[in-house]
Amino acid sequence: MIKLEVCCFSVDCALTAERAGADRIELCASQSEGGLTPSYGTLRLARERVAIPVHPIVRPRGGDFCYGAVDFEVIKQDIRHIREMGFPGVVVGMLDEEGHIDLPRMREVMRLCEGMAVTFHRAFDMCQNPMVALEQLTELGVARILTSGQQQSAELGLPLLRDLRQASQGPVIMAGAGVRLSNLHKFVDIGLHELHSSSGHLAPSTMRYRKAGVTMCSDNEFDEFSHYCVDGEMVEAMKNALALVDPLAQSA
Repeated sequence: MIKLEVCCFSVDCALTAERAGADRIELCASQSEGGLTPSYGTLRLARERVAIPVHPIVRPRGGDFCYGAVDFEVIKQDIRHIREMGFPGVVVGMLDEEGHIDLPRMREVMRLCEGMAVTFHRAFDMCQNPMVALEQLTELGVARILTSGQQQSAELGLPLLRDLRQASQGPVIMAGAGVRLSNLHKFVDIGLHELHSSSGHLAPSTMRYRKAGVTMCSDNEFDEFSHYCVDGEMVEAMKNALALVDPLAQSA
């Protein structure tokens, strides 16, 4: 059966996605930076209240995926903490200075993640040679690779996504970046069995009083009286659409 993973930036969004039929949650903080490690409170509440699998991202900062010694220590500490809390999986990834998989550090990560499913995130889309990276991640034993096919959107990356799926002898190839109701059939058509979507929209603030002329953001054009959240109706629509195009679901 084709699985839909929903990227969520709060526990509220994770609960919305769960009610709408999502199969798994990637739990993150900081949508504007592409996803950072969630806070302790977010992790704890997600473990207590969300019944479907939740895989937190471990990413200590925005920007590239080449980490210094201190950042790597933070990554390891966060993984230990997430494992102790009982999460079934984690989302992580790192590259070296030349754009290759940072194998020594990923080996350490895999040892720390024993018993958890590891998703190598979209650091894969920034690597120099995706086929070599696929071989290396297969040897490491990662469960899946989240990728747009090294393009700005997964729809543009369909050719590489197809090649990766055909070549993979281990990791699930999961399409992410711009996966939506209008194009999900294209990923099913090339044989992918897992899709990743934010299924989100901007929700307006409930505040009636709005202080003018003061902002907490360095981007003066940023609208602080709205926030990104999961659209439950969209998640449900995507799951319904997947059921119609999923040959396994139809034969069940």
